[in-house]
Amino acid sequence: MQETSKAPRPLLEVCCGTIGSVVAAAQGGADRVELCSGLDEGGLTPSLGFLRASLSVDAVRTHVLIRHRGGDFLYSERELQLMLDDIRVARDAGAHGVVVGALTADGDLDMAALEAMREAAGAMSLTFHRAFDMCRNPEEVLEQLISLGFHRILTSGQASTAEAGIPLLRRLVVQAAGRISLMPGCGVSPANAGRIISETGAREIHASARTWVKSKMKWRHDGVSMGEAGVDEYAFRESSALVVRQIRASIDEF
Repeated sequence: MQETSKAPRPLLEVCCGTIGSVVAAAQGGADRVELCSGLDEGGLTPSLGFLRASLSVDAVRTHVLIRHRGGDFLYSERELQLMLDDIRVARDAGAHGVVVGALTADGDLDMAALEAMREAAGAMSLTFHRAFDMCRNPEEVLEQLISLGFHRILTSGQASTAEAGIPLLRRLVVQAAGRISLMPGCGVSPANAGRIISETGAREIHASARTWVKSKMKWRHDGVSMGEAGVDEYAFRESSALVVRQIRASIDEF
């Protein structure tokens, strides 16, 4: 009787805003990290120092988010040139991939901008980020991204979370038919990661796996904020190796 070979296990990407998160992702069994700063703004381009430190962490591939600012994905020529330079910096530093995106005012792909980004990326892996969730026609955009040579799309299925977006994600996986990878992301947790993989047919998934970390500072000056008023300056969120490990376990059976 001939045995049926099992499909490779799903890939787990962890979105990391600190070097501690990168280490935790590696310890928890992630396959890849996406480096970002400003996660509370949806993610911004990280520093070169952060990239270099992350590349020294064994066992994970390193992708870099290229996003100059928060807000929409409609970019001026000056912003585009800045992001192209960031892509080249990431490439020259040894990053394995970049995560990019750009839209027109009408919610379509900015094809000219994306072609320039693809050229700047060279041989690096290309992910289209969650600008996909703000586009006008996801089925059409999927085909365009395939034609541009993108390797994957990070998306919540145009919903508030990837779990809520399962119906569209499933349809897009079927439409893609292996020509591009759909990577569900947003609100992914140990409680729902297995369901998302099982019900969408996706073979990659994206999570931040963050928990709150309390400061070890003994001297504290309360009442002063470094940013938004009322934010606890003596706590921060960082990826947890335990949570990464739990997500890993929840998807490995599929």
